[in-house]
Amino acid sequence: MAMASVPALERHRGIRVGASRAGGALRRVGTFVAVLAALCGLWEGYKWLWEWAGWTWPFTVDDVTMPHLHDILAAFAEPTTTGGPVLIDSLLHAAWFTAKEALAGFVLGALIGFGLAVVLAHSRLLERGLLPYIVASQTVPILAIAPMVVVGLGSKGLEGWKAVAILAAYLTFFPVAINALRGLHSVDARALELMNSYAASRWKVLWRLRVPASLPFIFTALKISATASVIGAIIGETPASIQDGLGGAIVNFNQYYSLQPTFLWATNIVAAGLGISIFALVALTERVVLRRAPENVA
Repeated sequence: MAMASVPALERHRGIRVGASRAGGALRRVGTFVAVLAALCGLWEGYKWLWEWAGWTWPFTVDDVTMPHLHDILAAFAEPTTTGGPVLIDSLLHAAWFTAKEALAGFVLGALIGFGLAVVLAHSRLLERGLLPYIVASQTVPILAIAPMVVVGLGSKGLEGWKAVAILAAYLTFFPVAINALRGLHSVDARALELMNSYAASRWKVLWRLRVPASLPFIFTALKISATASVIGAIIGETPASIQDGLGGAIVNFNQYYSLQPTFLWATNIVAAGLGISIFALVALTERVVLRRAPENVA
């Protein structure tokens, strides 16, 4: 009788787990919708109050500085030029172009950052000598080095989008290097002693002990770098004179902002959506890779 009830108990537990996951997903969706509605209400409420009171601090609020959200959404269906494609088609094409640059830079920067972390984790001397310069590299404004990178690499025969991908990698490698280094050092000392007692090579210690321990740190860095890669790609498109991406669209619509401000706001929404999409892709990969971790199973 007890043995016969085991499958029923397993099914019952599976149903409870499934219901719990479905409930959690619904709560997350509900929270997202509630926060989005609150932000929209805050935008429209701020606009109404400042216009009604006539306040001009910190800036004058009108349909140019703060268009209505429904006007921004309606702009997606408007043609960019007379007889030309509607705005949403142009922005989706630009977002796809920028996404390729950002993803290329994201992958390149992640590989460089992880490689640096591995090297520094195995040499205290290199860590003390190189880490300050790695940190200092991020104090240089991206706008200052973007023209130098684009022009310099262009003289070497690299196409514009490749130079932009390198700029995206520049913003990506730092979080990955710092967090991966911390993760590689976070390994349990007792586990490390056990591996050393079996005369395990550095390669085996790295892939069987250090890398698994560093995965939560690495994915945290990758989620930060996901949005940074999009920012680097958009900024890099300006000195590269690339008109096919979101950077070119921002520069173009910025010139006509006083006449058609909704186009620039719509472009900002698409750029934000691109960053969120890459972030969500990394977060989904994290759930798949770390689904057996105790903190995710509990």
